[in-house]
Amino acid sequence: MATTKIWAIKDSLSRVLQYAANPDKTTSDLQAVLHYAENGEKTVSDDEEICFVTGVNCNADTAFEEMLAVQEHFGKTGRNVAYHAYQSFKTGEITPELCHQLGVELAKKMWGSEYQVLVATHLNTGTLHNHFVINSVNMWSGKKFNCNEGAYWRFRGLSDELCAEHGLTLIKNPKGKTPRNIYFAEKNGEPTTFNLMREAIDYAIKHSRSFDYFKWIMKNQGYVLNLNPKHRYWTIRSVNSKKAVRMYRLGDEYCNEAIRSRIYTNKDEHWRNSGRYEYEQKQMKLFQPKRVYFRGSFRKLKCFGGLYAKYLHYLYLMGKLPKWNQRRPLTPEMREAWRHLDRFSRQVTLVAHKNLNTLDDVQSFIAKTDQDIKEVSELRQKIYNKLRRCDDNDRRKDLLKSRDDCTTLLRQLRKEKRIAETIIEDNPKIKENIRIETQAQNLARGIKPKTISKQRSYER
Repeated sequence: MATTKIWAIKDSLSRVLQYAANPDKTTSDLQAVLHYAENGEKTVSDDEEICFVTGVNCNADTAFEEMLAVQEHFGKTGRNVAYHAYQSFKTGEITPELCHQLGVELAKKMWGSEYQVLVATHLNTGTLHNHFVINSVNMWSGKKFNCNEGAYWRFRGLSDELCAEHGLTLIKNPKGKTPRNIYFAEKNGEPTTFNLMREAIDYAIKHSRSFDYFKWIMKNQGYVLNLNPKHRYWTIRSVNSKKAVRMYRLGDEYCNEAIRSRIYTNKDEHWRNSGRYEYEQKQMKLFQPKRVYFRGSFRKLKCFGGLYAKYLHYLYLMGKLPKWNQRRPLTPEMREAWRHLDRFSRQVTLVAHKNLNTLDDVQSFIAKTDQDIKEVSELRQKIYNKLRRCDDNDRRKDLLKSRDDCTTLLRQLRKEKRIAETIIEDNPKIKENIRIETQAQNLARGIKPKTISKQRSYER
């Protein structure tokens, strides 16, 4: 299995060449690999020299000079100076020698004898991968390499062919690019959309005795499944969303065959777990809110309203306030909001300290903050102008202190402005999450949503 990518380099040809051919990334011991790569007597069977940096149509040691000479010869030293690509293999599936061999073969098939390419195999991580640095200018015609979508698909197709020839696994269902923040959140086990789906599926399989039972439990957790056997891929979506996700994208354990086999195995354990699940669902429907009788006047009690009350209610539904609150949200949207708890904490702190009751107050606060930022910036600029003409050391120290105070105040004002802007941005989502969580709680307790009866109209 090999993943591929290719992109343009606009800033510096030497930088990317130095990165790709960095000996620290081609081996763990710098001196040993340099001596090993340069020593012709260090060979393996059939006089095959071990090498982790190879030049195609150029010398690896003088790749930069040769590529730059071609670009200067044709007068094309600007814009895209080179292209950078990589080919990464599955961990533990390939040896360093074979990895580098496949990289050189791929470079020759892709760019032939027309472009200069530096191929470097990096061994510094557990995943072996090849880096390709391609000169953007053709050696003979001087034409620029057209790195369009077709070039990428050809690069990927040739890589898959080489993997198939050497018995390596192929990616049948590519997942595409995952945003960086989502990738690290899933890696850390945070409640992302996919992680919550995986958790719900694992729980449902553990308590299921059949596919119908599996779908019922998933619906109780806030998900709708499409397990139509005529469809190639099964899908999952939130009951509050219209967009479905193919379940194979969650991982190899969540494809059609894997889920089918997981439900049909350990049937005795599933029967016991399903019985316990039915009992818990009945107890939830029998739950009655506790009634408390209060003696006194509510007028003397401290009460909250506006945005502050909304945030307190939202954090209560999330199970984060008060400290003794051990409840778990029912809807996946509310559980996913746990990831942004720090963001909500900053918002509710600003709302409380600045006494912002409505969104209009937030808008006014942003406008006032913009004006304050402008005034402080002008004041700091005047201090900078005075510093340029000041020769007195004591006066200079006072001006530097005033400048630092202005910088600190600007930093605080800009931070508060960003938080206020997130309040306006998140308000519709918070309102929707409160609605669907309250509705899910009522349905779990057997309380049907109230419907507004339409008034009949008669015509004569």
